[in-house]
Amino acid sequence: MSFSAAIRASLRLAPVVALGLLAACGGGKARPKADLAASKVTTIGVNSYLWRATLETISFMPLLQTDSNGGVIVTDWYINPKSPGERMKLTVSILDQDLRADALRVAASRQTNQGGQWIEAPVQAATTQKLEEIILTRARDLRRMAVNGQG
Repeated sequence: MSFSAAIRASLRLAPVVALGLLAACGGGKARPKADLAASKVTTIGVNSYLWRATLETISFMPLLQTDSNGGVIVTDWYINPKSPGERMKLTVSILDQDLRADALRVAASRQTNQGGQWIEAPVQAATTQKLEEIILTRARDLRRMAVNGQG
């Protein structure tokens, strides 16, 4: 038998062998189906885990606007009692239905009180990055709990 004839014969047998191997893997038991929608939106316009994690994370701040279809959460000014001379305001945008790091954007505004006037002040990039990290970690935890049947 020539080399090309052997390859053709192997290719004809490959589907049969593959089916046999697949049938043997299952052992007749139904495999649990992966929850493919778990990382996707359920009933709102954006990723529900990111949405819920964001609301939980910034729950200490007064909310000014929430739009679950557009994925925008805007807080009102928040003054930390330990730091009464400064206040913060957040805008969180959820940009996708997938649970991904690039589906979340946090923008912050900060003001300091100088002589009774609120003056714009810079926000350290690490502040918004840390907040994004906290929200993403919480969203992943929520998804993990839902997949494991704990949520």
